[in-house]
Amino acid sequence: MAEMTLRPMSPGDADRVLAIYQLGLDGGDASFEVTAPTWAAFDASRLAAHRFVAVTDGLVLGWVAVTPTSSRPVYAGVVEHSVYVDPAAQGRGVGRLLLDALITSTEAAGIWTIQSGIFPENTASLALHRRAGFRAIGVRERIGRHHDRWRDVVLLERRSPTVG
Repeated sequence: MAEMTLRPMSPGDADRVLAIYQLGLDGGDASFEVTAPTWAAFDASRLAAHRFVAVTDGLVLGWVAVTPTSSRPVYAGVVEHSVYVDPAAQGRGVGRLLLDALITSTEAAGIWTIQSGIFPENTASLALHRRAGFRAIGVRERIGRHHDRWRDVVLLERRSPTVG
């Protein structure tokens, strides 16, 4: 296997990023969303400074990005993240590489909390996040309907030990 590298996400990655996103959505345990957004919508909703892709031989294997949790100044240091890995590349350290880069990037920018909501059935993602220093702060029970059934979401956060 070729060496995996990490780099900032660019518009040239759009097709592959959205394809990986859709593969995750198709799996049924990644998000309440069922269809990946357009690149314009994706680009407009995520902070440009904190988007990364993991690449091997020029092929994007996964991505991570953040959205602000609020426009209120008091929450300027809190973001919500998404991390998606191509199913064919899972189990190879892609997700951890992406989360580590995100943590470094957000801390350098003064962000003190990264949060995410994960379906309890997504045990691989929950384990990845725990290994990266995230903790479960609660379960939002029956918070939304997805494919005609109510779903719980585990709310996770990582508080920076150096920012704040």
